[in-house]
Amino acid sequence: MLRHPGASAVVPFLSDRNDADPMLLLIRQYRYATEGDIYEIPAGRLDPGEEPEACAIRELREETGYSARNIDYLTTFFTTPGFTDEKIHIYIADATEPGTTALEADEVLQLTPMAFSKALDLIKSGQIVDGKSIIGLLFTAQFLRSQ
Repeated sequence: MLRHPGASAVVPFLSDRNDADPMLLLIRQYRYATEGDIYEIPAGRLDPGEEPEACAIRELREETGYSARNIDYLTTFFTTPGFTDEKIHIYIADATEPGTTALEADEVLQLTPMAFSKALDLIKSGQIVDGKSIIGLLFTAQFLRSQ
């Protein structure tokens, strides 16, 4: 069993999330395990004693340079309960103007703004394959429909 401190992820919107087809911000990041770039929502590991919402806000700022103006909780899930206790907490946020990123040495990523509908299409076509991103985007679609 692999013990993990948990992580947070955030679906950041660049425009009003209630627009007909709002703009969001994904990252395209190189992952050694996939031997290539994949689309993801910003995410990262919880620091010791850090609350999940604070982690989501921190990771958004570190990976994209954006701050969260508003943030709402979506869900928490176990990533792979067959061998790890890792949980990821997912949030939705309205992003402010960009600032400076604080990437780790091994993070190679590209900011990728896109319409929310395009992100959903990339899930359907198999171009978004990251589990946390799929869950976050699909939960966001449900969240927006319920408002």
